[in-house]
Amino acid sequence: MNLRGIVSVTGRPGLFKLIGQNKTGFILESLDEKRVKIVVNISTAKMASLEDITIFGTEDDIKLIDIFEKMKGLSSLPDAKKDSGDKLRAFFNEVAPDHDEERVYSSDIKKIINWFVILKGFPLFDEEAPAPLDAEVVGEDKKVEREELAK
Repeated sequence: MNLRGIVSVTGRPGLFKLIGQNKTGFILESLDEKRVKIVVNISTAKMASLEDITIFGTEDDIKLIDIFEKMKGLSSLPDAKKDSGDKLRAFFNEVAPDHDEERVYSSDIKKIINWFVILKGFPLFDEEAPAPLDAEVVGEDKKVEREELAK
């Protein structure tokens, strides 16, 4: 699953794709049908990359990507707008059984379901995640560090 470049912006509904950067901020494109382009100011807006988001777990934090992988295999999802908090919690216990129920709120579960609904129409679930920027694999078994790639 490739979520690189997909972000959530505090105070704005929906998800955005990072398409560029200028002096004052980041250029984003909404992932809805309108495809609105906006510029968010670096100093005033808070953005979170979906690739880096985790939720509280009882032992360790759980990556959002892992939750999406489990949701992808399910035949039906609850309706985040209509279903009760208990039904959403039961669903979330199925996809993330070791989440911390005291620190993961119903509003968080609704947001995760809404994000999944937005993303499931894109080919992101079938794409491989790009290699981390620290090292990239070249050929069969050679690793080349980022400094060498810059030369």
